[in-house]
Amino acid sequence: MITQDKTTSPTQFYTWKNYRCAYEIHNPTNSTAEGIPLLLIHPIGVGLSRQFWQRFCQESYKQGHRNPIYNPDLLGCGESDMPHVAYTPKDWAQQLQHFLQTVVQKPVILVVQGALFPVAIELVKKEPNLIAGLVLAVPPAWAIITKETSQWQDKLIWNLLDSPLGNAFYRYARREKFLRDFSTRQLFDSSDAVDAEWLKTLEQGAENPESRHAVFSFLAGFWRKDYSQAIASIKQPTLVVVGETASSISQEGKKESPDERLADYLACLPQGRGIKMPGRNVLPYESTAEFVRGIAPFINEVS
Repeated sequence: MITQDKTTSPTQFYTWKNYRCAYEIHNPTNSTAEGIPLLLIHPIGVGLSRQFWQRFCQESYKQGHRNPIYNPDLLGCGESDMPHVAYTPKDWAQQLQHFLQTVVQKPVILVVQGALFPVAIELVKKEPNLIAGLVLAVPPAWAIITKETSQWQDKLIWNLLDSPLGNAFYRYARREKFLRDFSTRQLFDSSDAVDAEWLKTLEQGAENPESRHAVFSFLAGFWRKDYSQAIASIKQPTLVVVGETASSISQEGKKESPDERLADYLACLPQGRGIKMPGRNVLPYESTAEFVRGIAPFINEVS
């Protein structure tokens, strides 16, 4: 697993709905901290947790940025409790709303990876005064984020996954070969970037079989619906960052080019702006230095 650097606090915990939720603060508020805090939202997947952001946190400090960075584990992931429930974006948004109100207690810029954008959308609805801006790292294809799916279908998939068959699949998906093949095929631009650090982090993150419930909730599609009106209602400045070889796992988004994805988002967001950079779908990890440099002007402007 990625090692903790000296600018990161030890794991801390808070309670939400009687669940124990974990977080850490990179560059804790002290005499050297400056600028608006960042609140990171990690992706959901086999073995994924707040550890996804460690490279980003280290690189941000290395490049001289001193914004405090709050890096929480969503419920069901990492060191947070893992109840056997079907998670929705609204659930995770409520968790982060409580985190903002009780721990951070000041406006932040949300930095959200991939298909967790719906969590950020729901959080902006709930707590607009504590969200100063958003950075979207390779958000979903426009055809996916604006397509309504049936609740019965989502529940059917959840029930199929939440079974002995699903448990067997999760045990298979935790194997290094599956993690390597999936990462190479769907996430990274270069197979060389699927390194031992990435694979070890995922393997360790998936050791607890209870982590499967968050993954199954994501695979069931509880995050998928038509968010077009909600996106058009985001009044905060929003930076959309897309990889030059960005792709979509879902069939609906496969025909979309990175330029088209960027254009669709910018046409809908009231205060949207966008950039492209080398990499594919996990830019904060694969193209860390470029990602930190690319979003820095936006963060400074919003600050």
